[in-house]
Amino acid sequence: MNCCALGRMDAMPVVVELHNTGHVANQAEIVASIEHTLHDEPGDWRVSILGSHDNDDWEMKVEGPQGFERRYMLAGNAGEHQPEAIRTILLKLLPARPKPV
Repeated sequence: MNCCALGRMDAMPVVVELHNTGHVANQAEIVASIEHTLHDEPGDWRVSILGSHDNDDWEMKVEGPQGFERRYMLAGNAGEHQPEAIRTILLKLLPARPKPV
């Protein structure tokens, strides 16, 4: 059994879907970046990114526990199709964690 391919056994599921993004070379990096970002977040997460045939925008939908849902338009001309940019935006969309006392 390859532990790296399966991830931590106690981690909650993170599902990432990419459709019509057209950037095959970046897809694995984008998926890895999203999975890494959500790995330690509690609950089940689903992130879907849907590209448009009409323009350079991608719609990112983030769904999480307790009905959490956010949407964001990723603008290609603003560099928002890059894995690090997607990670930064995803972090801003996540609910605030309580600060330790």
